[in-house]
Amino acid sequence: MKVILLQDIKGSGKKGELINVSDGYARNYLFPRKLAREADAQAMNELKNAEQSKQHRIAVETAEAEANKKRLEGETLTMTAKAGQGGRLFGSVTSKEIANELKRKYSLSIDKRKIVLDNDIKAFGTYNCEVKLYTGITAKIKVMVTEQQ
Repeated sequence: MKVILLQDIKGSGKKGELINVSDGYARNYLFPRKLAREADAQAMNELKNAEQSKQHRIAVETAEAEANKKRLEGETLTMTAKAGQGGRLFGSVTSKEIANELKRKYSLSIDKRKIVLDNDIKAFGTYNCEVKLYTGITAKIKVMVTEQQ
């Protein structure tokens, strides 16, 4: 019997997959526990529509990430910080501060975990930084740290 899984089932498949199982397993285990539903015409149509909407959403998010990459690529963010003797900062410039600056300057809401710094920013200067926008799409930006007036 062909069924569409409503949840991940170890050893059988993932949610949304169409699998072939024995009639007894489907009727006695999967259906009573609401783990699957029979693959009739309506369910197959819903599965196909869900897959198309997922593909469309992925395409839209990828296009949006590419557009943001073009906007950010090669840009320089200027940040100010307080420092002590010898140009060493009090603390450091973190990925959270970079994310806040991106939000303020470009209106991009990027999670701080998606910002990869080559090394810690603990002194004045210019540093390279990668911003992960989507799976496989990253933008390289520079972060310039200057002294606060």
